[in-house]
Amino acid sequence: MDILYNLKGKIIVSCQAMPDEPLYQEECMLAMMKSVVTGGAGGLRVAGARDVRSAKKHFNIPVIGLTKPEKLPYNWREVVYITPTIKEVDELIEAGADIIAFDGTSRDRGASTLFDFVTRIHSAGRIAMADISTLEEGINCAELGIDIISTTLAGYTVESGEASEKPDFDLLSNLVKKVNKPVILEGRIWNPDEVKKAFELGAHCVVIGSAITRPQLITKRFVEALKG
Repeated sequence: MDILYNLKGKIIVSCQAMPDEPLYQEECMLAMMKSVVTGGAGGLRVAGARDVRSAKKHFNIPVIGLTKPEKLPYNWREVVYITPTIKEVDELIEAGADIIAFDGTSRDRGASTLFDFVTRIHSAGRIAMADISTLEEGINCAELGIDIISTTLAGYTVESGEASEKPDFDLLSNLVKKVNKPVILEGRIWNPDEVKKAFELGAHCVVIGSAITRPQLITKRFVEALKG
């Protein structure tokens, strides 16, 4: 697939904000996307049909689309909340996303199965991307024919345990060895050395979010460093 080939060795930037955050406004998200594309982002990962349409209208780079609830559920470590149903898949397809990202864990997702997700996405001529948290989940998704495996949920599910401060390089390395699919490192990437290490371990590309696009979290790191 040309899109996957074009993403190899690139940095994808996740431009997302929750509805109660200042940057959630459409014009703010567009400004953020313009900024990271100017800086050299090779792709965008955005939440919701609104921002998918905006990204496709203004940029000629691959767009990963997903959905999230307006507020994370109290038991977010236990439930599926990233593109949880086929309805959301259809919304992202209609909006024009090149790649559809969804929860690829082993958790219950109601009436639909992971195979239903990948079948619907492929029938629309789009690329399926599974956000997983464990090696076993990644292997299962690869066997189902999902095109991209991403470490997005490592450390954010009950099955994967508590997140460390660092990216899950062990999961990345094991996935690269075990699955014959492009593997993306995403999650807790804060500096260029971590990006370099990811590519050395065989990552197809790297998704960076908070370190670039969440000013409140960037500021908090500096403030907490002073307290330390």
